[in-house]
Amino acid sequence: MGSRQKDNALNLAKFIDKKILVKLSGGREVVGILKGYDQLLNLVLDETEESMRDPEDSLALSGEKRNLGLIVCRGIAVMLVSPMDGTEPIENPFVQQ
Repeated sequence: MGSRQKDNALNLAKFIDKKILVKLSGGREVVGILKGYDQLLNLVLDETEESMRDPEDSLALSGEKRNLGLIVCRGIAVMLVSPMDGTEPIENPFVQQ
């Protein structure tokens, strides 16, 4: 048997030193520059800002940001990783008006 290298479903190498959005379990959202990661999806982010939740509505963002600096996001808490370049927010088409 020859040794085969496993392909990762998520190749984060192309996002090193680029700004990414990370959504964490529990509803927290952070944006920072990806400095490193491992196979367990632990992420090291620098110049990180957390988007604060609205105290009246826990599902809505308040627009306020909190500077966190250099952080480590544990892989088990990471729900979504998205590049910031080339993306823009859109209205949710499924929300009932």
